[in-house]
Amino acid sequence: MELRVNIITLGVKDLKASKQFYEKLGWKASSASNDHIIIFPLKGLVLCLFSEEALAEDAMVHSKPQEGFKGVTLAHNVASKKEVEHFLQFAEKAGAKIVKEAQEVFWGGYSGYFADPSGHLWEVAYNPFWPLQADGTLKIPEE
Repeated sequence: MELRVNIITLGVKDLKASKQFYEKLGWKASSASNDHIIIFPLKGLVLCLFSEEALAEDAMVHSKPQEGFKGVTLAHNVASKKEVEHFLQFAEKAGAKIVKEAQEVFWGGYSGYFADPSGHLWEVAYNPFWPLQADGTLKIPEE
């Protein structure tokens, strides 16, 4: 069996506001999107936005809004420390809340975090050990 991640779906509080936020980041919603789900095709991955309640119902789990840390972060890697700072400023102008300013981190890189309108955390990171390739994917060491 081949293991992979194809789609990440975020349960959001306000579908319209979340769509507008991600579009301000420069992502383009697919024409397959509708009033119930917003679909952003990315490089080799799809990010979907779905209402928190509808996502909980679909998964057949109890929907209890959780404040604070939800146990998951998403990451956007960039090619330099300067790009980390630039992207965090860009996200803030789009409506993100900066939760951790860009700084040197214990593992040897440089990163900061922002929260989207529903509180989902995004790390913006420069990792000198996992450089970006020309196509934007990460070069992970084999050993």
